[in-house]
Formats: sequence, structure tokens, C-alpha cells
Amino acid sequence: MVLRGIFMILSISMIMISCSSSGGDDPLPPPQENSAPSAPALVFPINNMLCIDNVLQFDWEASTDLDSDVITYEVQVATDNQFTNIVHTSSTNDTDQEITLEKGEAHYWRVRAKDTKGGESEYSTIWQFYTEGDGEQNHLPFAPSQVFPVNASEINESSVELRWSANDVDNDVLGYNVFFGLGNPPNNITEGQTENTIIIDELESGQTYYWKIEVLDGNGGKTIGSLWSFRTL
Repeated sequence: MVLRGIFMILSISMIMISCSSSGGDDPLPPPQENSAPSAPALVFPINNMLCIDNVLQFDWEASTDLDSDVITYEVQVATDNQFTNIVHTSSTNDTDQEITLEKGEAHYWRVRAKDTKGGESEYSTIWQFYTEGDGEQNHLPFAPSQVFPVNASEINESSVELRWSANDVDNDVLGYNVFFGLGNPPNNITEGQTENTIIIDELESGQTYYWKIEVLDGNGGKTIGSLWSFRTL
């Protein structure tokens, strides 16, 4: 009888263990990764535009979000194409916004999208425009944009072709002063050249080189570009 009782107790214990192990909760699915919204596409003011009014309606195309999150847009306007001097920044759920800016200045603008889960798009392309000044006859050129080499990049060559681009709302023929060297600030190596490219030979390996472009419009206007650099391997 004692053995029979022990056997019954062991049988009941095994049944209880079996029930408890088979009745657990299903594992939770892994959290879904958030998808950032797409970068907005700019619409107005268009690139290289001369605006006769300094109160402007900015427009851009809506971004898409694969998770259908609510999107807000961060709008930035600066007086330099590196956005170190931002004169306006704001957030909106709309795809347009009225902004008042100073007259007689070159401006650069960009937009990026943000969702409610912290996802952010890349900034849009940067567009530039000029606000007409009172009685202004000549407008300064826009700041030059770097084409090659990319700022702070590395190259494995003993020579390099520096390339840049620049525009002017008056369609003036532009000239360029080129600054280049190991020092910061770099030395002036050419003045008034009309080509937007120059080949630099005999680069030393393991060095950081600096370069900068000044844009001239032929009517006394001059715009000084940002300082760029690259390193040789």
C-alpha cells in the first residue's frame, strides 16, 4: 500500500509538471523597426531664382512614410550654403510656409522630414535664391559649391583636379580666385581664371590640403566660398 501511494503521488506530480510546461504564453514578436520618411523634394522658390519680394511662399513635395506615421517638416534658410549662418528654422505639418527674409541677400534653403517615432529623412537638396534689394543694380554671385574632391575625403593620387560650380542671377560671366595649400588659410594660386576646374600636381602623401574659391562677377561683386579640405594617402 505504501508503494502504491508513492506511485500515485509521483504520477500526479508528473501530470502537473506536464501541464505547467505546455501551457506557457507564446513568445512576443520582435518589435517592428521604424522606417524613416523619404526626403522632401523642393518646389519653390526655384534654384538660382531672383525674387523681387522678400516675403516668400516656400513649397515642397510631401514625403512618404512606409509606416504611415504623421510627418512634420523642418525648414531651414541660411545665408551660406554650409548652413553655418541660419536665419530661419521652423517646423510644420504642411508642405508650404510663408517666410519673410532680408532684402538684397543670397539665401539657401533645405527641408527634412521627421516622423513621430524619431525617424528623420536626409535633408533635401539645397536650393539657392536671391532677394532683390531696393534700387539694387548688381547682385553678388552665389557661393561656390564643391564638386570634387568631397570635403574631408581621402584620395590616393599624386595629383588632383579640383572642381566646383557657381551661379549668378544676373548671368554675369564669372571668374575665380583659387586658394590652395598645406596651410590654413591656403595661399592664392590663381586670380580671375574663367574655368571652374584646376589640376594640382605633386601632392605629398599623408598630408591634409586646404582649398577655397572666390567668385567674381566682373562688376565688382565677389563672394568668398567656404574652406574645404582633403587628405592624401
